[in-house]
Amino acid sequence: MKNESSNIIEDTIAAIATPLGVGAISVIRVSGSQSFEFVDSIFVGKSKLTMVPSHTIHYGKIIDDDGNLIDDVLISVFKNPQSYTGEDSVEISTHGNPFITKRIIELLLNRGIKLAEPGEFTKRAFLNNRLDLAQAEAVVDIINSRTEASLRGARNQLDGLLSKKVSELRELLINTSSFIELELDFAEEDIQFIRKEELLEKIKLIKKEIDKLLTTYSFGRVIRDGVNVALVGKPNVGKSSLLNYILKEYRAIVSHIPGTTRDVIREDVSIDGILFRLFDTAGIRISEDEIEKEGVIRSREVVKNSDVVCFINDVEQEFDNNIYEELKSLTSETQIISVLNKIDVPHETLQHSDVYISALTGEGIEELFKRLKEVAFGNSNYSEKSATVSNMRHYNCLRKAKVSLINAESSIHNFLSGEYISVDLRNAEISLGEIIGEVTSDDILNNIFAKFCIGK
Repeated sequence: MKNESSNIIEDTIAAIATPLGVGAISVIRVSGSQSFEFVDSIFVGKSKLTMVPSHTIHYGKIIDDDGNLIDDVLISVFKNPQSYTGEDSVEISTHGNPFITKRIIELLLNRGIKLAEPGEFTKRAFLNNRLDLAQAEAVVDIINSRTEASLRGARNQLDGLLSKKVSELRELLINTSSFIELELDFAEEDIQFIRKEELLEKIKLIKKEIDKLLTTYSFGRVIRDGVNVALVGKPNVGKSSLLNYILKEYRAIVSHIPGTTRDVIREDVSIDGILFRLFDTAGIRISEDEIEKEGVIRSREVVKNSDVVCFINDVEQEFDNNIYEELKSLTSETQIISVLNKIDVPHETLQHSDVYISALTGEGIEELFKRLKEVAFGNSNYSEKSATVSNMRHYNCLRKAKVSLINAESSIHNFLSGEYISVDLRNAEISLGEIIGEVTSDDILNNIFAKFCIGK
């Protein structure tokens, strides 16, 4: 599907490594049916861009309407359909001066090119069948990736790992529903093209595969968005010291005075390529100090929204069952890791705990990291190389498809006519199609691509 809409332009700044060091360049991208003609009108090189082969780079100069030199540039040429958007596209690499970039953009705009909307390049790639919708969404995830694991997960989605699985399920569903459609077409002849038992077996198989994808969501979300970890406990048990040790810097104020941390401090850290968001909370206790009381309230909210809770005690104080019971009322007990701190301090016996650490010397920290990953990921055997679901929109579409399949099973068991079964199967097919963009609406597209940066 070739999109012949007006040309678009993108202005981007990048840091590049060169043999002479690191320099800044500006890259202006132009895409559309008249890209070469527009750029040729301001570019002076050995050849006209309309005459050169695709995927070639050309040196030349950008000249304004009065014949003045704007800059020496390199022009990259990409001819349709072998370009990112599937259209004729040009990339102009200039020296990284904002004034130069602005002048070139003005020259192009004066010739009728319009500025790109957010996500317009990727939207055109989708409309021109260069990417499906799930792959297009992965472009944003790649841009926003902050760890190696999230980047690998987004990269695999862009490569079509999830799309392929969804397409296979949708194709199987279409083939299954076609038997029902045929029976409806030959209703007067009372011909049966598929036995009800076989139909139920096919629906069960598709539903099972959808369930497999649904169960990957918690893993995929953690890989994409990171793990929220609350550091919780009584005042002065070493929560801030632990945060500082993990970050290898003096981020939180540490004092022997209870109640030093009044507000929640959030810091991000990558552990084995996985993003962990650490929340150092105010010590949970009864206090008459209004500021500290507000800090305790916020601590409880952090616990509710955390994936993992590190309940920290120390060898100098007894295990606080009251706080532990409160934590269990705020989150699942399986999400709580009991951590005993200050094991470097002389002690006679150690109270039972999941992990024993010293935030001063670092003893036991690696074991804590291991336990954090175990709680965050459970016993899942998934990896970023698996077809995983990390997007809430995809998750909701899969759930809708499953509900429609359950309705279809119910219609079959209740001996309803083929029209009811056909509608249920069609609804499941539509829900799967929404993931990869085979079935979509302008509202969904606008919402997705509005999240992109300008012109990406």
